[in-house]
Amino acid sequence: MSELRVARPDDGAGVAAIYDPIVRDTAISFEVDPPGEAEMRRRIVATLDTHPWLVCADGSHVRGYAYASRHHERAAYRWSADVTVYIHEDSRGRGVGRALYTALLSLLVRQGLRQAYGAIALPNAGSVALHESHGFRRIGVFEDVGWKHGAWHPVGYWGRELAPATPVPREPLPFAKLRHDPALADALARGAATLSRA
Repeated sequence: MSELRVARPDDGAGVAAIYDPIVRDTAISFEVDPPGEAEMRRRIVATLDTHPWLVCADGSHVRGYAYASRHHERAAYRWSADVTVYIHEDSRGRGVGRALYTALLSLLVRQGLRQAYGAIALPNAGSVALHESHGFRRIGVFEDVGWKHGAWHPVGYWGRELAPATPVPREPLPFAKLRHDPALADALARGAATLSRA
């Protein structure tokens, strides 16, 4: 039975098992050197102070993960986040991405964020379909922006409004402050409910 939960440092191995082959063998990620377990553990820990990092796991087997990060470092961007999802090869097409994004986007709303953005190396029909099924719309494409595996690759950008604009926004809530908030359990349950229907 799959569980949707907040990532832990010891998920580094399972996350790396998904991500390292994508880095090594595809142009889906523009990293060129697989980061490995220790680096993925470090990234999980660093992210969780400010943004959610979620996993879908069967015991110790991580089926997929999704996380949010700062859209840009400058302060005026702090109401926006970039979102990312990766699914293990043996779990693609089984609703894992839908479950993770359902929970992740709910948490970003609870944090008080306004916009979410996804960058997709093209072509990637599965990722485009996942983002658009969650209300993202295509913003534009950077043509031939990355060189990997002997070819130039474009990156498309998709965006979704999470909440309407207000005259004066409240400060975003760091994810660390949601760790014991009922909104976390609600978001995870909402995502898990979609997984059970997959």
